[in-house]
Amino acid sequence: MAKKKYDYSPNDFVVYPAHGVGKIVSIETQEVAGFELEMFVIAFEKDKMTLKVPTNKAEEVGMRSLASADVVADCMKTLKGKAKVKKAMWSRRAQEYEQKINSGDLIAIAEVVRDLHRADDQREQSYSERQLYEAALERLTREFAAVGNGNETDAGNEITDTLQSRASAA
Repeated sequence: MAKKKYDYSPNDFVVYPAHGVGKIVSIETQEVAGFELEMFVIAFEKDKMTLKVPTNKAEEVGMRSLASADVVADCMKTLKGKAKVKKAMWSRRAQEYEQKINSGDLIAIAEVVRDLHRADDQREQSYSERQLYEAALERLTREFAAVGNGNETDAGNEITDTLQSRASAA
């Protein structure tokens, strides 16, 4: 039987919308309800989680390659922008932020980080605001690190410095 060609191969980093950056460990065949199903086996080391995604559903569920350097540069521009906070009720905004984080869209995630970032002299964040901010920041940091040199600390510092320079320029 000829090997099929996939968009991804083992050791590739991919982004799964609901979980962020993972690494394809293998492509395996599994029998499900009497059918042979090929699966990408994706490891999310930080979360100590493994996910199996049918190869024919990868695109449908929004799995994608890491962002390009251009997209990362656009994210940095987004982070430098002015925070856009709608006047809607928090529950509605929180829902929108959650959707952006789980969309897997790096620019949308950068918008959440930008909009929820608080400088030291600003009012305190609520617990749920802080949770969303940290989730978005973690997703952004992991992908920046995977695209760049692989160092999450450096990626995190770069993002934080960008946010702080924006705050001090305001």
